[in-house]
Amino acid sequence: MRRIQAAMLLYAVALLPALADDPPVVDGAPPDAPSDAVVPLHEVVVTATRIPTDIENIPAGVSVVDRATMQTRDYDTLTDALSALPGVRVSQSGGPGGNASVFIRGTNSDHVLVLLDGMPINDGADPDGAFNFGVDTLGDIERIEVVRGPMGALYGSNAIGGVINLITRKGTQPGLHLTGDVAGGYPAQGMGTINASGIIGKWDYSATVESQTQRGFDSTPKRESIYTGTPQPYSDMVGTLNLGLTPVDGTRISLLLRARQAVFDFDNLGFPNFDDDNSKARDSSLIGRIGVHSALFGGTYETGVFIGGLDEARRYTEALNQLDPNLATEDNKYHSDRTDVQWNNTVHLDDLLHVAALSATDLTVGYEYIRDAVNTKVNETTDGFPYLQNTTAHMFTNAGYAGLQTTLWQRLTVTGQVRKDYVLDDAPFTWRLGAVVNVPEIATHFKVAYGTAFRAPSLFDRYGIDSFGYVGNPDLKPESAQGWEAGFTTDVAALGRRDFASFGATYFNEQVQNLIETQFSPIYTSVNIGSAHMQGVETELTLRPAAWLNLTASYTYTYALDADAGQRLLRRPQNVASFDATLRPLPKLTIAPELLFTGAFQDFLIDNNGFSTTTGSTGQGLIANLTVTYDVTPRIAIYAHANNIFDSRFEPVNGFETPGPSVWVGVRFKL
Repeated sequence: MRRIQAAMLLYAVALLPALADDPPVVDGAPPDAPSDAVVPLHEVVVTATRIPTDIENIPAGVSVVDRATMQTRDYDTLTDALSALPGVRVSQSGGPGGNASVFIRGTNSDHVLVLLDGMPINDGADPDGAFNFGVDTLGDIERIEVVRGPMGALYGSNAIGGVINLITRKGTQPGLHLTGDVAGGYPAQGMGTINASGIIGKWDYSATVESQTQRGFDSTPKRESIYTGTPQPYSDMVGTLNLGLTPVDGTRISLLLRARQAVFDFDNLGFPNFDDDNSKARDSSLIGRIGVHSALFGGTYETGVFIGGLDEARRYTEALNQLDPNLATEDNKYHSDRTDVQWNNTVHLDDLLHVAALSATDLTVGYEYIRDAVNTKVNETTDGFPYLQNTTAHMFTNAGYAGLQTTLWQRLTVTGQVRKDYVLDDAPFTWRLGAVVNVPEIATHFKVAYGTAFRAPSLFDRYGIDSFGYVGNPDLKPESAQGWEAGFTTDVAALGRRDFASFGATYFNEQVQNLIETQFSPIYTSVNIGSAHMQGVETELTLRPAAWLNLTASYTYTYALDADAGQRLLRRPQNVASFDATLRPLPKLTIAPELLFTGAFQDFLIDNNGFSTTTGSTGQGLIANLTVTYDVTPRIAIYAHANNIFDSRFEPVNGFETPGPSVWVGVRFKL
């Protein structure tokens, strides 16, 4: 990997003379726009309704992280990009590579569905069917769309808390376009990304190669007596090809190939914890997808079909260390593969109805088939006692969905979806209905929505076995949820600026029943016995007092309760806030500070001697990051990025400390 990064650096240096006199290009702005051009107030989002819709007309909480934002704030990992979003709580055990869960609006981490260009990529080999956010980087990602709230009616299982769609980079402009990013820093870290994209005749293409490596930090808290300062290194390699052919106008045949491999160390907690460097992991995934999309009858009818495959392999090993009081070893292997087939259709009914009161009326209908297979083998020892676990199984999902969206009198946008899934012996039906009222007289949009969702039992829940007597329960029912939300967004003009301020607030309330939990007697298995209730408020404020200054603050209050035990759910802080700014005091200089605040939360507590004690309240934390970018030429920018600049020792998961201060210095180029 270091050889690849060195080659990228040499290539970037060789390009500098050729780039020096190129005209300016600003991400997200026309070619002749100034570098401080105001970003449009509202964006178009597809994930929330399956129909391209202005974000202001979507009856759900939606956040977008685009490529320009990733570069302005130097977001290199998926956890970086999600950490500042309202309603989203990132809980990572250490630095890159450490297991990272995402809780949306207080729901479980396995209640978040992750998509890649609309294809579900949650890991079937995970015991809960969750997604590990801790290993993915962003070199090949163009934008991230996050939709909060129950979305089972659009995407099926796991979409109880919300959906995160990772949208890959594509060729959009004629000719060959090269972009690159090369950086290095303290402590002993480096990265390189290069992307080639463009359109040549009937072909469009985007190819990305990315590599990162870092020495890392010891995720064991310094407060613990067992702390040794042993770092957990991380390295990854990602290669992506996104290829399209347009044989006739309106029809595109596509091919997506994405390969990723991450290698890292991790802290393997014991009783007591033992801090050393003998725990290693390798996480690999391969995604392939081929499809065709056509716009027929003058664009009135759009249809698309694709078949995709996901192969995920993870291995965790721990060699015996005679100094370890637990005498722990492990060799755990998790393998899953998924086949996903989708047929998605949209009929633009306003082309046919010609009703004055209606506009933007669209009907969606489609079918999805999923085959999941897993093969996991867990082999661990503690104090000489072995623990074995095994799951070898597969399941099929068939689903049909339909949706309708329309705008009446340019004031009221109504959206409704229904979906029926067939998963083994279960047939959950989910639906969602929402509306947005536009009141231009006060520059405000009011929204309200109600929806249902479910999570199908994982293959481990149904068929897993272990050497302690656990036996999966094939009769499990899906977890089910229903929730509603109501809120508003308003724009304020002041100081001669139409976009001076934007403010929004949303109240959400969701309940989950039939939660799958482990029962130890009379049979050690999984059963549907749990329920939970989540409610709270999301707020977001953006100020644009001048063309060179943009300020954004968000605050989320969440009250997540185990409805049966009457106790707060673990790792769901009641108070989370973020603040970021984009300052351009000089035409070529951009300064982007970021503050992330996490309030106290309930967790399993680890004492200062490394022993797990009980559950209780943790401390709060404040993380400060800073990115400074200078445009040397319109095509070359140098930047510096600092993480955790005040050396916060906050533990996002109790027993795992936030990585210490680090600094990147790099160069970006465009050709």
